[in-house]
Amino acid sequence: MQKSTRIVGAAILVLAALSILIWYAAWLEDRHALLTVSFLDIGQGDSIFIQAPSGTQVLIDGGPGSTVMRRLSQVMPWYDHSLDVIIPTHPDADHISGLIDVLKRYQISYVLQSSVLGSTPTWNSLEGAIADDAKSGTKVITAERGRIINLGKGAYLEILSPDRELLKTDTNTACVVTHLVYGKTSFMLGCDAPQMIENYLVSLDGKNLKSDVLKAGHHGSRTSSSPLWVGYVDPSYAVYSRGCDNKYGHPHAETIATFARFNIPTEDTCKLGTITFVSDGNTVRLK
Repeated sequence: MQKSTRIVGAAILVLAALSILIWYAAWLEDRHALLTVSFLDIGQGDSIFIQAPSGTQVLIDGGPGSTVMRRLSQVMPWYDHSLDVIIPTHPDADHISGLIDVLKRYQISYVLQSSVLGSTPTWNSLEGAIADDAKSGTKVITAERGRIINLGKGAYLEILSPDRELLKTDTNTACVVTHLVYGKTSFMLGCDAPQMIENYLVSLDGKNLKSDVLKAGHHGSRTSSSPLWVGYVDPSYAVYSRGCDNKYGHPHAETIATFARFNIPTEDTCKLGTITFVSDGNTVRLK
């Protein structure tokens, strides 16, 4: 009799534990109509994780090495091993190396990438991983200006650049510039686009560039974040995605001065680690 009672008690505990796990998973999936954007702490590089109010997940770049795998485990539920969209913005290793492991370990629905071609072993490995995933159903799409990626429940990603096929050109010039919009709020994600591209986009889009958050182009390099671009984007926050004591000296003094000139506060993954913003469609706040 006592043995039977212990068995029943153990079964009840197991069922209770399962119930807690199910409710916890449901709570994690309930986005409460919020968009979250995390600039991942992956060292000297870029990696941005987006979760839309609908639950749609986007990863823009994967940084150098495998650090992105640890960072994703910190911003995604433990049981989730899929991503809806990944965007390797251009072939440079500090943006794409980590995506090779992501492609191997996560189920990916779409890969959206620039037409520009790389020439390094890292790029070749990424292209091989993408080709392998394509055999299993992953759709590969070339990024083109004007393309809209609907993330559901009012959130979307708009491709601003490149505006044409660019097979053999400077990789930074051809990188994928995206504008993430949710309600009245938005994020300008300019990859490593140089000032020439930034100013070209100003000539095309003007005041439509206004955004709450601007990722400082090229990790805060002087080659990006032109005063004209920063003035038109007019963000409430700017973000440096960089490694501490990097050999390039990012962020450069000129870029720091530009943001100071416009009284724009800057957040820095070197100093703060992963930086997450939350939008309810009306306002954006740091998490």
